[in-house]
Amino acid sequence: MGVVVPFDEARSDPEASLNDLVALMAKGMERVNATILSRTGSDVAMIPEVANHLIASGGKRLRPILTLATADLCGYGHGEGAVKLAASVEFMHTATLLHDDVVDESDMRRGRVAARIKWGNEASVLVGDFLLGQAFRMMVEVGSLRALDILSAAATVIAEGEVMQLTAAKNTETSEDEYLAVIRAKTAELFAAACEVGPVLADRPRAEQAACRSYGMNLGIAFQLVDDALDYGGTSASLGKNVGDDFREGKITLPVVLAFRRGSDEERAFWRRTLEQGALAEGDLDTALAILHRHRALDDTIERARHYGAMARDALALFPNGPMKAALLQVVDFCIARAH
Repeated sequence: MGVVVPFDEARSDPEASLNDLVALMAKGMERVNATILSRTGSDVAMIPEVANHLIASGGKRLRPILTLATADLCGYGHGEGAVKLAASVEFMHTATLLHDDVVDESDMRRGRVAARIKWGNEASVLVGDFLLGQAFRMMVEVGSLRALDILSAAATVIAEGEVMQLTAAKNTETSEDEYLAVIRAKTAELFAAACEVGPVLADRPRAEQAACRSYGMNLGIAFQLVDDALDYGGTSASLGKNVGDDFREGKITLPVVLAFRRGSDEERAFWRRTLEQGALAEGDLDTALAILHRHRALDDTIERARHYGAMARDALALFPNGPMKAALLQVVDFCIARAH
């Protein structure tokens, strides 16, 4: 089975790797959370109900924390601009999750019933649109045209990634390069933008802006690759959704891409039946796991994640050592440690 231990036999608490950053950002995040609560208010009662169902469901707020952290790393601190952009990033992320659950027909999100199950697909999509509108209002209030450009471009790329994923859905011929292009757009782009706007607000040189963007992009790719592996080897508690959801939804993720390429004709026929045709039978998830382990697909997915994690760490090399840089490096450890 390779070197990766079973995902549900944790050797340590990966959350510990986030403790320093969470502590450093605590006061700033109090302001971000207050902003989030105030901006979800509406005279239309269903809007705050749906929005807060997801926003208050225990997410780590990793993306807005990264916005504050990179602004702090570059000397901006927790000024009003950073707080509003951090809240904007969280609203963009939440809107994406609301829309994703509709597209994927998901039943769970962050360990709770998905909003679409409770309020319907239409409400989930429209409240997601409301949050995007609020995000862009805050970006305009900050008054940085460059930050607005970065985050609005990210919204476009994320939407492109969603469409790319639809094209790749249930297509077992998807290549590793094609799959990585999807997660760069769909997941990593928001990490990259969240980290880039910090040094932009601080008016730092382009080299520092590019370094923070590279950190976020590579961190985001590593984060998603670990998620891909955890879907086949994690626990519902750690995932916040059902184990094997990607398999049941016919999603082509990197473990499947690797196993399909390396497998026998019989194994490739299995993937076509289950993922392309959606003809699932009792025990198919166990068969999928056996094939993935046989071809080291989960192990190698984690190795890819480590590679991108190393690139994220290297991106911060030009910044002087200090508590904030150390905390940001620990975030990389957190992303990878979730796989153990």
